[in-house]
Amino acid sequence: MSETPAASLGRTRWKRFAALAVPAAVGAGALMFLTGQGAVASSFAVSGSSFKVRASSLEGDGFVQYGGADESKDGQKHPVQISGIKHATIRDMCQSMKVGPFTLRLTAGTGKDPVEATDLVLDVAQLDANASFRDIQIGRDASTLDAGPSGARGATGMFGQQASHVTLTDVKQVAWATTAGTFKLNNLSMKLGGECF
Repeated sequence: MSETPAASLGRTRWKRFAALAVPAAVGAGALMFLTGQGAVASSFAVSGSSFKVRASSLEGDGFVQYGGADESKDGQKHPVQISGIKHATIRDMCQSMKVGPFTLRLTAGTGKDPVEATDLVLDVAQLDANASFRDIQIGRDASTLDAGPSGARGATGMFGQQASHVTLTDVKQVAWATTAGTFKLNNLSMKLGGECF
């Protein structure tokens, strides 16, 4: 027996809802709480300006995500969503940052060889992408995350999630900091130009 349009109204696709709601919930709640508590994500003082990164795709094994805050030298805290990835490959990467009146633009992974990184940690203020996860655990205590890089975990009692594999496409992000154990930039090009998006 087929459903009438009225019978199908109000149904929620929970997997899709979770994928969209989790980043929003982290951004609206946990990040501001962590900022108030003085929890700092990056192990160094960040500069006074964020930077933009665009990529056609990011594939990662060993993914974790939780909230935190980066701190600049003047003591200002910047709420961030921290994503840790044990091993990542990035295609068609573009990174742009303001340097005084100029914009420095870096591209890599534009040929047959992608950008490769290990123990990658991204401190992101904004992320837009299409995302899919394998073996995801949503709502795990951030202090118990163990799928990502060593030490990539949040505060006790805070919201976290992890997955064995993540795929992001059409990636646009605004970040305050990036760290990695290794970062191999194939086809690197760096010059003055416009922003990546």
